[in-house]
Amino acid sequence: MKNKFLKHINLPKDLRHLQPEDLPQLAQELRHFIINIVATKEGHLGASLGVVELTIALHYIFNTPEDQLIWDVGHQAYGHKILTGRKDVFDTNRQLGGISGFPKRSESAYDAFGVGHSSTSISAALGMAIASQLKGEDKHHIAVIGDASIASGMAFEGLNHAGVTDTNLLVILNDNAIGIDPSVGALKQYLTNVKKGTEKQDNIFEALNFNYSGPIDGHDFAVLLSELKRLKTVKGPKFLHIITTKGKGLKQAELDQVKYHAPGKFDAKTGDIPVKSDVILPPKFQDVFGETIVELALKNDKIVGITPAMPTGSSLKYMMETIPDRAFDVGIAEQHAVTMAAGMATQGLIPFCNIYSTFLQRAYDQVIHDVALQNLPVIFCLDRAGLVGEDGATHHGVFDLAYLNCIPNLVIFSPRDAIALRNMMYTVQLGIDYPIAIRYPRGRGHLLDWKKPFEVIEIGKGLCLKEGNQIAILSIGTIAKTIEDVILSSDHKEAISHYDMQFVKPLDERLLHEVFKTHDAIITIENGTIVGGFGSTVLAFANRHNYKQKITTLGIDDEFIEHGTTDQLMQLQKLDAPSIKKEVEDLFFVLNNS
Repeated sequence: MKNKFLKHINLPKDLRHLQPEDLPQLAQELRHFIINIVATKEGHLGASLGVVELTIALHYIFNTPEDQLIWDVGHQAYGHKILTGRKDVFDTNRQLGGISGFPKRSESAYDAFGVGHSSTSISAALGMAIASQLKGEDKHHIAVIGDASIASGMAFEGLNHAGVTDTNLLVILNDNAIGIDPSVGALKQYLTNVKKGTEKQDNIFEALNFNYSGPIDGHDFAVLLSELKRLKTVKGPKFLHIITTKGKGLKQAELDQVKYHAPGKFDAKTGDIPVKSDVILPPKFQDVFGETIVELALKNDKIVGITPAMPTGSSLKYMMETIPDRAFDVGIAEQHAVTMAAGMATQGLIPFCNIYSTFLQRAYDQVIHDVALQNLPVIFCLDRAGLVGEDGATHHGVFDLAYLNCIPNLVIFSPRDAIALRNMMYTVQLGIDYPIAIRYPRGRGHLLDWKKPFEVIEIGKGLCLKEGNQIAILSIGTIAKTIEDVILSSDHKEAISHYDMQFVKPLDERLLHEVFKTHDAIITIENGTIVGGFGSTVLAFANRHNYKQKITTLGIDDEFIEHGTTDQLMQLQKLDAPSIKKEVEDLFFVLNNS
């Protein structure tokens, strides 16, 4: 397709020179542009395709960036990025050194607010609108939020406050009945009834003092432009309900909206995703969790599974398909998920609360106040722990070891492989009287033969994987495999010990005393922030017991890590095998020449 219009548009001011009748052609070109690049570079596809018309209309009608436009989550902002000065670098999207896959304030004046987690747009836009009001500025503030995100508690908090202000705020509900997985809950059913014209209750948004309009077709330029122009003249908080199709313009993406949310590489012309190789690969950790919880729940009827809007990403979908009355997708509501799990635990159930590490941050108070303070046996399964790759700073699960480490009563376990994950899930469902966090990474392990008979793991006990006599490497989690490779390639392999500590809390202090009494130097290593995590705990132990050995702590730097492949980021953080090997060899040089 020739880019008749898109090639001439670098900023929204260029877009505004077009005639309204030109915009459908531009929309077609913009979709084609997004599809062609995401097909080869990968990224989030369906969400951005669904809002192409809305994106164009917003920049056409409003005077961005003076008027401030905020995209909730940011999965839907690719078209926005292309139209706001990043068309020529869009092929670097989510790549090391390239542009972010999410709106980012430091990247462009058109990215009014940095996003990545859901349901923040209304609060942020309201804050901006109040600031404009206080400064006497006449500008518009627009929050675009999906029907899955608006069901989150924070979105309702923003709506509740906005409704008693007279700020110049426009909330646009992009209603497509799906987030990453299909939307759930009573609000989803309400919106469905509104679309069908069968809702008999009062309009919930009008009840919150918003000037409500819609629902309208979010792919119809004539209707969109007319309504946005009208809303520019309406004072106070406004709410526009639009209906869109996620994946619009690519047949397969419309038909399989879950798979094409972020499909990986695909054929740009046909939309087909390449057939997977017949080569048998080790399972993803999420699938180890998903298959194991089903296996356990079929034998233990007290087990329940909970996820906040991530049944596919966490693989809890296996349990939802097999035992649907005991597996719950609660929508984008991490706080609710945690406290609901706590409630279940008080009644003798065994709740496995599966949340991405980065999203558990959103429920930190509930972990402390509702679970740990009451010492309730909730099992947190933290997927996507550590560096996650191209989603970047908003999604890296690098803070969990540190932010959980300071919470009393909470046990923290990180399996080194699929067997350890499976065995810990088995162990805790036998009965515990404390909460536990089990954290594991995105992606695959290294074991093909992982479905071994279950074994009980002793809580708080580390393991010696290899004995040496000079340097002890203490690892936590799946980075143990990297350490094994480093030791095998070392010229000093006989002098290196390797311990899989397994637990950050409680630490195996008996084992640590043995380690410190028999080694000249210690290296700790973790796929988590260097501040406050596993290494910090070992340092505190050594200080408390007056050990004088040199201790090197390796982990994630005290900064927000941007996007790139996981391998690239591990190299930059010096957590890859060659970097760790150099650290070990340098330490041997110091020890042997001192």
